Amino acid sequence: MIMGSQLASDAKSMLSITEHEVEQARLFRAQVEEARGPESSDGTYGVMVDLPNGVSVEMPAQLAGVVRHVLDVVSNGGTVTVGAVPSELTTTTAAKMLGISRPTLMKLIGDGKIPAHKVGSHARLLSKDVFAFRDARLQQQRDAFDDLRRFEDELGLDG
Repeated sequence: MIMGSQLASDAKSMLSITEHEVEQARLFRAQVEEARGPESSDGTYGVMVDLPNGVSVEMPAQLAGVVRHVLDVVSNGGTVTVGAVPSELTTTTAAKMLGISRPTLMKLIGDGKIPAHKVGSHARLLSKDVFAFRDARLQQQRDAFDDLRRFEDELGLDG
């Protein structure tokens, strides 16, 4: 069953979620949280899926984590976009993913701020490194914003 409406293009799909589906996701998430029992030491747990033919299969913990994340986003009314990203990226693709120019990316590579390797004469980046850089940059931005808010609070400038 596809939730909401699905917009698909090549290896990317975006699901538009209805309010009814948001409520279903909230209820399901609550049921899973109540029923799951203790987590493993790394905070993950598998999920058993009952198929229509009576067979039950276990979803690996890592995949269940992805499904849990999607469920959390949906239950909070968010939109989910699923896309395939190759494990190795060109500098042009990596720059687009980071929202920066290719020359800026090349400077970051040259400064050792994001790892890359050569394939012939071309630089390539691992998608996991690009995502890690993006996530670290977003966290720095959040931290800077939080610092600014604390500074405003100290000065009594909260509006």
